Amino acid sequence: MRSVSLLRTAAAAAVAALFLSSAEAFVPRTATTTSLYTTTIQNVRVVDPLRHGSSMMKMNVHTPTVIEMEMSSSKEEGALTDYESLTTKMHGRRTKVFKLMGKCAAMLSVMMLAAASAPQSAVAAKKSVEVATEHLHVGQKIANYFRSFGLPDVGILALISALPVVELRGAVPVGVWMGLPIATVLPVCVLGNMVPILLLLPLLRMEWVKKLMDPILKRAEKKSQSLGVGSLEKQWISLAAFVGIPLPGTGAWTGAMGAFLLNMPTTVALSSIFTGVCMAGVIMSAITLAGRTGGIAALAALFFVFISEFTKSSTKQDFLEAEPYWDQSNVPVNVYKNKSPFVGKVVSTKRIVGPKATGETCHIIIDHEGDFPYWEGQSWGVIPPGNREKDGKPHSVRLYSIASSRYGDDMSGKTGSLCARRATYWCPELQAEDPAKKGVCSNFLCDTKPGDEVMMTGPAGKVMLMPEEDPKTNYIMVATGTGIAPYRGFIRRLFVEDTPAANAYKGEAWLFLGVANSDALLYDDEWQSVLESNSDQFRLDYALSREQTNKKGGKMYIQDKVEEYADEIFSKLDSGAHIYFCGLKGMMPGIQDMLKEVCASKGIEFDEWLKGLKKNKQWHVEVY
Repeated sequence: MRSVSLLRTAAAAAVAALFLSSAEAFVPRTATTTSLYTTTIQNVRVVDPLRHGSSMMKMNVHTPTVIEMEMSSSKEEGALTDYESLTTKMHGRRTKVFKLMGKCAAMLSVMMLAAASAPQSAVAAKKSVEVATEHLHVGQKIANYFRSFGLPDVGILALISALPVVELRGAVPVGVWMGLPIATVLPVCVLGNMVPILLLLPLLRMEWVKKLMDPILKRAEKKSQSLGVGSLEKQWISLAAFVGIPLPGTGAWTGAMGAFLLNMPTTVALSSIFTGVCMAGVIMSAITLAGRTGGIAALAALFFVFISEFTKSSTKQDFLEAEPYWDQSNVPVNVYKNKSPFVGKVVSTKRIVGPKATGETCHIIIDHEGDFPYWEGQSWGVIPPGNREKDGKPHSVRLYSIASSRYGDDMSGKTGSLCARRATYWCPELQAEDPAKKGVCSNFLCDTKPGDEVMMTGPAGKVMLMPEEDPKTNYIMVATGTGIAPYRGFIRRLFVEDTPAANAYKGEAWLFLGVANSDALLYDDEWQSVLESNSDQFRLDYALSREQTNKKGGKMYIQDKVEEYADEIFSKLDSGAHIYFCGLKGMMPGIQDMLKEVCASKGIEFDEWLKGLKKNKQWHVEVY
């Protein structure tokens, strides 16, 4: 996952460079100049700041206040030419072009400012260009509007930088255009951008504000979803980078909403966003003062800083391996017990199902500082806080399959993840959920926030471990609901991480997941990514009981989906494949009945067949 974050950072830098390289085509009139050339027509002196390299602006003035433009290619320097008025057709073509660009960004003008390579030209253009208001960029129009009220330029600049979407991308070039020194522009823009964030984070905790901003929050969640991966330190770095790269769709406002959605502590979120805002200010200042070269240099420096941060830990996941890696003689078991539990701290808690899912399922990342090692397939015990109502004794431990590899979601070896579904009870008499009968531990986990403490025991169990000695072993993994947890650790170890197990693996991993509907699918984005990159070794099948039908026309349950591939599965098991079952204990009767029917159709005695699988340790079951 770290490599994905690095690639995203690199991609952002590349996109910014692309914007910079093409800025000449749609930069505001006062934004860029490498060399100025002038034309005087009808007593109107017009300075064209966009003659640059192999491009020049054709200009024709119909009236002292209307200027039309068309880009043409030319290699001549210093040429001065008068052209006929642009035809209506060309005007319409230009309009279509600007409409098309408008569809590519929320606001074309903000994209212009983000892309503009504006060296000293912003000041020079202000002194020498006398153009009509129609040709001012939106940020400049806003500045002129506020100037009409007699507001000072510094105050106007602070207001512009505080606006959502505009932020520092638009404010810094406007500040230079206003004639303010960069030593004033940069701090004013940074502080102006941060002021609304100080108010936004606490406001987002109010229910009526969340409802009011629900559509915006959903868009912010999509843009910032990658920030939720890893430890709190990794989240801080990712958020700072997200805010710091001045591209459309990033920035302090979106970053603040992303931090809120991830339940990041307010002080941590503010410090990260402030760091990002400062970086964005430096980058935009570099672009404004040094043009394309300055912008690329600033982005390269940012890229270098974040590469060093993300690669502080080992680039290869092998520091938690046995010797040899498949040796299970020293698997940790019950290191922490009920009377002396380990206390971990929550890094993040995130809902991972859609709105139409049957219930709420959350992914909880817990920091154990490297003091609670475990292997894929093991479980953690969780002791919820408080005492039981019936006897006043502490709550008993609940076991949860660990939903990450031994290296954790951030590959540091210092975190682990749980997948918990909030247990509720619907009272038919009340026609409502009865809070007195809700699941104590699952609700505790789903309600946790970053920094909350969790008392844990374990790690427990060896029955779900992967036998890695033979790298050609095939794994058949069958899950319902949160029973997917151990398989996430399996699949990350085999296909996502740079582990000895992954490097050696030559077999096939086949995942079956049964849930009610598409919104209830768990970690689907991860499975699809693995499927795309490892289609020859990974297979995926879903049983959606409320959306699919089995061969008899009934609901498609997990046993029905497995039965569809019965011949292939039996063949793999005969060849030494291992089959795993994890989920609600109610899944097993249906599974076993289906297997009995298949055995009968093949003339196989089911009990003897199952006894053979168990003897060879090919049969793995963990249900609850």
